[in-house]
Amino acid sequence: MFLSYRFLATGNSFSSLHFEFLLGVSTISRIVRQTCDVIWQTLRGAVMPEPVADLWIQIAECFYVDAQFPNCIGALDGKHIHVKKPPHSGSRYFNYKQYFSVVLMALADSKYKFIIVDIEAYGSTADARIFSTSRMGARLQANELALPEPSLLPGSAGPPAPFVIVADEGFALTPHVMRPFPRRNLTDSNYRLSRARRYVECAFGILSHKWRVLLSSLQMAPENATKVIQACVILHNFVRIHDGSSEVDDFEAGTSSSSAGLDQTLHGHPGSAGLAVRALYEEFFSSPEGALPWQMDVVHGRL
Repeated sequence: MFLSYRFLATGNSFSSLHFEFLLGVSTISRIVRQTCDVIWQTLRGAVMPEPVADLWIQIAECFYVDAQFPNCIGALDGKHIHVKKPPHSGSRYFNYKQYFSVVLMALADSKYKFIIVDIEAYGSTADARIFSTSRMGARLQANELALPEPSLLPGSAGPPAPFVIVADEGFALTPHVMRPFPRRNLTDSNYRLSRARRYVECAFGILSHKWRVLLSSLQMAPENATKVIQACVILHNFVRIHDGSSEVDDFEAGTSSSSAGLDQTLHGHPGSAGLAVRALYEEFFSSPEGALPWQMDVVHGRL
């Protein structure tokens, strides 16, 4: 077990571990693979459980406190993990950063923990396609993620707003996925969305700097690389839950008729439904109810 933790925490090669532990390279490879599989199977239910409505609500409440973004159930993004080029794979794993990779697609909360992850996608595939074809994306599209019913935004009279995931421009706009607002209309809405979205980017940074194997190129088959990434994700959540945060980790690289009308729109085309939801949030962020505390100080002449 210590050998596997050593590998995950340092990223030392199997050849280096061979001299340190006096074990054969193939033996070390088998131990690491089996240990990572056990970590995923044993701890997943405890540190990354299947989300239910109550858990989504808790996550949304934390996002509102930490990022002042209401009804947000997670920040979504993908991270490329460097791997050795698999034989006969052509350019499927070759990404736009000019190296071979698999993609860790993850949804994170405002405490830098991962809620849902999807691994194994080819590095050459765009984030939007990875998400739409992933189990997570398919379940969201089919309304199988046990999301809470739409609720009123804080201080708002209505209509109720759906719970949303925040993402960057690489993802498609849908009723439950909020991408940045048009650049011709750069308002507080984009600032607020960026505040919420940065949590997944910081989570990736904490993950890779604590489990430094993810900073190196994984010299193994993609299916084994997936096991290593899964173990790192589970151990990341385990540490966040049991040890909490630290200064080193948290660097933060840095009315009824109206409601009926929105409900009818949400069941229409995903694009138009997403636009309707985004307009609802933009209206909230530009209202006094959605203003940040320092903005209200400016309005009242206290700054």
